[in-house]
Amino acid sequence: MGTATEAAAALDAGATAVRPFGKLSSGARRAICLDVRAELAAHQDDFIDVLIAETGKPRKDCATEVTRALFTWDAAAEEVARLHGETVPLDSQPAGEGLFGFWTRRPIGLVVGIAGFNYPLLLASHKVAPAIAAGCPVICKPAPATPLATLWLTDIARRAAQRHGAPVSAIQVVTGDAAVGNQLVSDQRVGAVSFTGSASVGHRIARDAAPRKTLLELGSNAALVVASDGDLDRAADAVLRGGFYGNGQACISVQRVLVCASIRDEFLAKLTERIGDLVVGDPRAPETDVAALIDAAATERVLDWIDAAQRSGGTLLHGGAVRDGAVEPTVLVDVPETALAWCEEVFGPVVCVRTVADVDAALASVNRSRYGLHASIFTRSLATAFRAIDELDVGGVVVNEVPGFRSDIMPYGGVKDSGIGREGPRFAIEELTVTRMAVLRTE
Repeated sequence: MGTATEAAAALDAGATAVRPFGKLSSGARRAICLDVRAELAAHQDDFIDVLIAETGKPRKDCATEVTRALFTWDAAAEEVARLHGETVPLDSQPAGEGLFGFWTRRPIGLVVGIAGFNYPLLLASHKVAPAIAAGCPVICKPAPATPLATLWLTDIARRAAQRHGAPVSAIQVVTGDAAVGNQLVSDQRVGAVSFTGSASVGHRIARDAAPRKTLLELGSNAALVVASDGDLDRAADAVLRGGFYGNGQACISVQRVLVCASIRDEFLAKLTERIGDLVVGDPRAPETDVAALIDAAATERVLDWIDAAQRSGGTLLHGGAVRDGAVEPTVLVDVPETALAWCEEVFGPVVCVRTVADVDAALASVNRSRYGLHASIFTRSLATAFRAIDELDVGGVVVNEVPGFRSDIMPYGGVKDSGIGREGPRFAIEELTVTRMAVLRTE
């Protein structure tokens, strides 16, 4: 556990790296990213074991995390060459005659990246790789419960930076609690803060960091709509895949399912028939689908929310108990919209199903949430699909697939209390740059 004093020292060191790292060539920044990717790949199995040990996620989910981290470094390397400005026809205005104009993108400065516990290697990569590609020194703070993968990643990145002539202080990691985070985000020398975590903490970071730039990837309670013409087999499969991967500890895991009344019973029958196939147990076993949550406090909170949902009128269709140290895959039916398990982010293996009259009612229910990260709809109608894309107040709409589908080359982020700014190497790199205008008189 680091301290605020160590965070202050990291800020001092990072500030000295702003100018030399910003001057590093595009080729060197690209080479650093590729070197990191190569060493990650060489230790892929070891990183999977570290992630299992510190997060408790099943092996299959940790393997996916490492694969996505590798892609992130690859994509960041490719985007370095696409970071450019353009010329501007200043003589389109009379005052601009005889002038030549262009603009470029410049590094925003020292970046602070704060990652959540659920995907520590991937989230650290989402902070560090775009910062390097943009020419920004970066200080990464992992979640207190999951520092190991980030420490290893940062060591790899620092050695890669040194090989290509960059100051080692351009890439740092500081562990610790909220006091460390506050020290980092409130320093006036920081150009941008990128945070992944809960909405309440994100809101506080935005206040503490103001007026500097904040990129906030916050919580959600992702919704999946099943229209009356939807493929029920695929929809049931999507709920099982999307609701319980990563032990349900993902901001875009399926939490709210809205099913049109005409197909409710058939859909629930398909869901009930298949949910027992999910394997609960040791996260190290290849066949395990659901394992223990990050700590005992998280388990108790999820169980309390399940109990409260039933007391408020919801019906337990499956699960609701602890088996082998893990909360069983749980499905609640007809949970009121006021229940915490519906309106807040449960961050556990819990899915709530509500019946709605039609798609109109479903879309309205999705939009009543204070969150707006991802949502999905299952329908055979192109008109309904495009209506959902147009009307749902979220950062991403996925048709006939889980809302948790996330391409690392798409702009990822939310609206409302789900945050501001976009991740994905291309978009994060742009977020970590500022435009600089240049005007020259040629006559």
